[in-house]
Amino acid sequence: MAQTKPQTAGRLRFHLTPVSSNAKTGPIPVSTSSRETCPDSCPLKRMGCYGDGGPIAIHWAAVTDGSRGVPYGDFLGLIRKLPAGQLWRHNQVGDLWKPGTLTGRTALNALVDANRGRRGFTFSHHKRTPRTVEAFRAATANGFTINASCHTEAEADAAMADGLRAVFIVPADDPRTTWETAGGNRAVVCPAQRFDGMTCQRCQLCQTRPSNVAVVFRAHGNGRRKVETVIANL
Repeated sequence: MAQTKPQTAGRLRFHLTPVSSNAKTGPIPVSTSSRETCPDSCPLKRMGCYGDGGPIAIHWAAVTDGSRGVPYGDFLGLIRKLPAGQLWRHNQVGDLWKPGTLTGRTALNALVDANRGRRGFTFSHHKRTPRTVEAFRAATANGFTINASCHTEAEADAAMADGLRAVFIVPADDPRTTWETAGGNRAVVCPAQRFDGMTCQRCQLCQTRPSNVAVVFRAHGNGRRKVETVIANL
């Protein structure tokens, strides 16, 4: 079947790092998308976002200004070349391109198609409109797991009630590791934050887990204080 390139903003760029040097992910492929893909609905935008500091900020700026990365259609070609069964993370920084719109859904469908036979996963802060929820559910059902990025337990429960995979944030000093949420779901703190040597490559919860399990991230990094302030006021 002929592959078609979805229509996206021509200036956007997408970068694939074939082997990540990030100790948390482990040596799996990871991608980066232009900053413009990040929605204004994300409360961490410019407020403690992981991508705003350190070496990743320099890389993200280069992808955003076009000095690194490739157009979307070429990026999809790179995904199709990944080995069968390959675990990979989309968007170590950046987000999906407007998944609640017709062009954004077309772009997402093309990514899901490119991912077939592989094991991609990502996180999205896009507002969960009925169209976006439908798009996320369909992508996950077809092997490309989209985790709804939430900022409170209640928000995560609501996302799971909509049939989505969900993750949420707690303060850095939260001592819990697993618990039952108010909505009757299970919350599990990211194993990479709990066990030495654990990586996304070994864990894989963010790609495959029951629909009633939320992965929890303790606030971390240079912006963790800003993150904690944001989530405390939601």
